[in-house]
Amino acid sequence: MKEFGPFSVAIAFWIFVTVAAVSGIWADYKKRQAALEPLRAAIERGQQLDPALIERLMAPERDAGINPLYLRIGGIVTLAAGVGVVVLAFLLNQVYPASFYPVLGGGAVTVCVGAGLLIAARAAEQPRVTVAGPDKR
Repeated sequence: MKEFGPFSVAIAFWIFVTVAAVSGIWADYKKRQAALEPLRAAIERGQQLDPALIERLMAPERDAGINPLYLRIGGIVTLAAGVGVVVLAFLLNQVYPASFYPVLGGGAVTVCVGAGLLIAARAAEQPRVTVAGPDKR
């Protein structure tokens, strides 16, 4: 039974991922059902329905996109954590020199991820140009 320990952690992880994905799909389904419930009730009562209302309820939700503020906050936090890991590498070098380069590499990767998030925030702020190009007046 001792050999099954690592596998049980992996199995528990994949069960968690599956439950999280299915619950997200189920929540979206219930949200859509709740949005269409007034339309169903009106049809059952035989009320006259406004075509604009039907079109609005049946239209898929539009994605507002990514808020650049969230990317910027994530980038700042990740960048700060990466700098902290780099400082940790120098401190660990005094006690255990063999750990210097692996920890320094982890800090460098973290700094790069933080910088990438900040660049993504800047790119998300840029006004989007349509395929046809800007308006020509």
